[in-house]
Amino acid sequence: MTVVGIGEDGWDGLADAAREALAGADVVLGGARQLALVAGRVRTTEAWPRDLAAAAAALPDTHAGRRLVVLASGDPMHYGVGGTLTRALGPSRVRVLPAPSSISLACARLGWPVEGVTVVSTLGRPYAAIGPELRADARVLVLTGDEDGADRVRRLVTERDLAAELTVLERLGGPHERVHVHQAGPAALPRHDRLAIVAIRCAPGERRAGASQVPGLPDETFATDGVLTKQEVRAITLAALAPAPGELLWDVGAGSGGITTEWLRADRRCRVVAIEPRADRAAHVRANAERLAGVVASPAGAADPAAGAGAGTGTGAGAGAGAGAGAGAGAGTGAGAGRLRLVAGRAPDVLAGLPTPDAVFVGGGASIPGVIDACLAALPPGGRLVVNAVTIETEAVLVDWHRRAGGRLRRIAISHAEPVGSFTAFRAALPVTQWIHTAPSGSR
Repeated sequence: MTVVGIGEDGWDGLADAAREALAGADVVLGGARQLALVAGRVRTTEAWPRDLAAAAAALPDTHAGRRLVVLASGDPMHYGVGGTLTRALGPSRVRVLPAPSSISLACARLGWPVEGVTVVSTLGRPYAAIGPELRADARVLVLTGDEDGADRVRRLVTERDLAAELTVLERLGGPHERVHVHQAGPAALPRHDRLAIVAIRCAPGERRAGASQVPGLPDETFATDGVLTKQEVRAITLAALAPAPGELLWDVGAGSGGITTEWLRADRRCRVVAIEPRADRAAHVRANAERLAGVVASPAGAADPAAGAGAGTGTGAGAGAGAGAGAGAGAGTGAGAGRLRLVAGRAPDVLAGLPTPDAVFVGGGASIPGVIDACLAALPPGGRLVVNAVTIETEAVLVDWHRRAGGRLRRIAISHAEPVGSFTAFRAALPVTQWIHTAPSGSR
């Protein structure tokens, strides 16, 4: 099978190898837009079905003995069908011939070095994913799939009180290419081609809270009723949890979602199942994750975060964001969709049936019988459990577990300088006892 990237310039823009593959194909598969670009040049065409992932896996059976070419927009390996096919069939069975991506073309038009920009796709993902990338002097390329995408970007920029220039790039690389420049402000921006790129160039200015990618955001950054792991303890806790790209956290007793939010900010592929019985605090988890991590909680009954986020379908040179070959197909690398699931209820009752975590944080309820037992039982080899305790009763539970299971036990004591009359003295916060346990090999 060969995957051919095609741009808005169609057949004329293809290299010889891509033309030869298309001319020799028994069947060419693609989206309607891509197939129209090669009409009359190939033998037989088929449109992708809606369930792209299932169709990709079935191709060896449905098209046995036939030479296949799949058309995709631009670079098929960037948010594209190329990744879907190589995951389904294996890289040795898929040959990829990319065209210039919309990212490369946009940077060429703007004069921006590619390595200096952040790319965010909103194809099948929430626009909130753009938020954490908006800071003074930032350059961001947004792949849109909506005719009002530029205006939605404008609203996010103005909500953060940032000065920015927004450039809308449509149908790049072809005869109908359009580039429009706007200043972000209160006025709505005009509609545009559904598949476009919106380039954001934020003006230099004062650094805002939440700009740092290092764990330990200021407490005042969060929406909270006061039940929040405080800044210094939160940073230490994240260091113990040690998030890595693609890993899943159980946040047991999530409170206002400080740990959840910082875990999601660690990498675009990190995922969380947050367990919180109180609806008001769950609302804080949602708000903090969306505003500070750009992640929208999945609705009740949605797929588990373990399934990952849907892939886009190609960074098409022609459309700007790429129509690719159909709907996305579970790349697990996207920002926003599918990364956060909220579970209403109390541990340990609600833990059964959740996807296997790579790490578990217990910030509340550690003294409830069975909670730590259930968390330990869920960990795979190498999985991390971190439990924080403030009360003497919960501390005693952690001391007992440390005696029985080992790990590390430490006390975190933070003091802040505060005025005492006309003088200054350190006032101690409540100390936190922390138990850290790593599941040994062969533990399951």
